[in-house]
Amino acid sequence: MKLFIGIIGLFIIYEGTWLFQNKPLKQSILDGREIYYDFCIRCHLVNGKGEYGRVPPLAGSDYLINNVELSIRGIKYGLNGRILVNGEEYDGVMQDQGLDDEEIADVMNFILNNWGNESKEIITENQVANINE
Repeated sequence: MKLFIGIIGLFIIYEGTWLFQNKPLKQSILDGREIYYDFCIRCHLVNGKGEYGRVPPLAGSDYLINNVELSIRGIKYGLNGRILVNGEEYDGVMQDQGLDDEEIADVMNFILNNWGNESKEIITENQVANINE
């Protein structure tokens, strides 16, 4: 009986930790919207279209959808060099914005679920934490 109660206790702790670290997608998108408006809007604009030839679009971005891990790494550590987005080449620099793993997950969930982007997955804080430079 004590073993059973111990196992149930561990399960509850595990599930509680998972829920704490992995907020519902809807809340993550709302939090990500705020982060986008604080950090990303200056370059990628309110509509996510960026600036043709200078700042790649996030709206309808094939690069973003096909390179989720690279996109996360770009937000986490910065990005420079050539990338191809929707058939157009961009060769610029995006500085590391100083966001923590939860903020990066939230802004990615916002971006991946706006402006015609539809993601099948939720980006979690743990997923971001596991991405190294």
